[in-house]
Amino acid sequence: MRSLVTGVTGYIGGRLVPELLDAGHEVRCMVRSAGRLRDQPWASQVEVAQADAADAEQAARALEGIDVVYYLIHTMGGGSDFAAADREAATTFAAACERAGVRRVVYLGGLAPDEKLSPHMSSRVEVGEIFLRSSVPAVVLRAAVIIGSGSASFEMLRYLTERLPVMTTPRWVGTRTQPIAIRDVLRYLVAWASVEGEVNRSFDIGGPDVLTYADMMRVYAEVAGLPRRLIIPVPLLSPGLSSHWVGLVTPVPAGLARPLVESLRNEAVCGEHDIARYVEDPPGGLVGLRRAVELALQRIKEAKVITRWSSASVPGAPSDPLPTDPDWAGGSLYVDARARRVDAAPEVLWAVVEAVGGEVGWYSLPLAWRLRGLLDRLVGGVGLRRGRRDPRRLWVGDSVDFWRVEEVERGRLLRLRAEMRLPGLAWLEMRVLTHRGETVYGQRAIFHPHGLAGHLYWWAIAPFHGLIFGPMLRNVARAAERGGLPESGLFPAAPGAFRDGGPKDAVPT
Repeated sequence: MRSLVTGVTGYIGGRLVPELLDAGHEVRCMVRSAGRLRDQPWASQVEVAQADAADAEQAARALEGIDVVYYLIHTMGGGSDFAAADREAATTFAAACERAGVRRVVYLGGLAPDEKLSPHMSSRVEVGEIFLRSSVPAVVLRAAVIIGSGSASFEMLRYLTERLPVMTTPRWVGTRTQPIAIRDVLRYLVAWASVEGEVNRSFDIGGPDVLTYADMMRVYAEVAGLPRRLIIPVPLLSPGLSSHWVGLVTPVPAGLARPLVESLRNEAVCGEHDIARYVEDPPGGLVGLRRAVELALQRIKEAKVITRWSSASVPGAPSDPLPTDPDWAGGSLYVDARARRVDAAPEVLWAVVEAVGGEVGWYSLPLAWRLRGLLDRLVGGVGLRRGRRDPRRLWVGDSVDFWRVEEVERGRLLRLRAEMRLPGLAWLEMRVLTHRGETVYGQRAIFHPHGLAGHLYWWAIAPFHGLIFGPMLRNVARAAERGGLPESGLFPAAPGAFRDGGPKDAVPT
């Protein structure tokens, strides 16, 4: 089966392509700029058609030889003419599908009740009707809130719940909705590439749970291990004010928050489950909200950290982050990144890196590290008492004071995960790099906050980063430039053991 996926740089499209490939389908991706797919790991496995859905000639070329089309284009932000632009694109593309002899169009829209709708939800309904009126059989899947890391609806839920232990909220938090896990959405989409017969209708799709938005925030808090949230609805907040409030509290842009907020005014509960006649429910049933949130947070719980969730590699599950997700997706991640050229061979620098902790210490302000260890022990943590089992070599799983070795790429990367008591997850990365033939030491402190306490913790200690991580950067480099570890194998972990040399030019990691 030959499938064309539009909107491939979006949240659903970027996750649908690898699912279709895994199911054995031939995939062509339609995108306005082919360069945007260049770094996708699956780019070599698909055809790329550079086209605009509103351009009839370009659309015709993209549709040649295609059996099933996935239309995943819809404007979320933008000005007042977004509905006209969506109408024009859908009308032009539907006509192109007719001329190309496409067997089926699959469109993912929104779950809308029979009442006054927001402009964006009305536009989604209109686009679905355009395809249903076409001579090409169309399947319109209507979903409410989609739960998965990177989904705008889920990210808004995530940030509101994590950042506000007590919140005064608009009355739409009491509106009932039927969320659906991203893996169930993708399962439905992929299945329609193979369903036989001419089906031309819409289907409501949702998970097994029907609950209010306030209930969803409480479930998220429970799964994330946050204290129960106190939610106080305030009926005076309009959608416009609500969207600005969401934009203030969360990194979700206000222009994107507004259509999300407006859609939450309407109850979004499935009126039927007819899709089960064509696509059977999985053996274990559809994914419930609690499990969907667990899957969306699993990457963090497994402590596999990356620079930003938006620069992750292709995930192992649909709920994971993707490179095409926006910068605000995936939760907060604070990073203190530093780099410095080193006048030493890479292997000498690596020896210094691998010796960190234990008797050698942390290459900066030993007293501060000892105080942090003492504080950790006072609150029931492990402190610095564990040291390390080998003064020169580290292996994955080793303990290093109050850190655990999470990753070792011998000669290149040491990643430590914090095991001290923290309101979040923390990592320390030390890298040996080369830049234009020169040795470079790269260092990153990374923190994923847990609730409001985590954010406050980061900003409380941020002023001290220059005192801790700045000298650490310089002293690691200085130790390598002095020849690395002496024959005794240890540097003294005492104040003044490492003296700053002259300034070095920093280079980006």
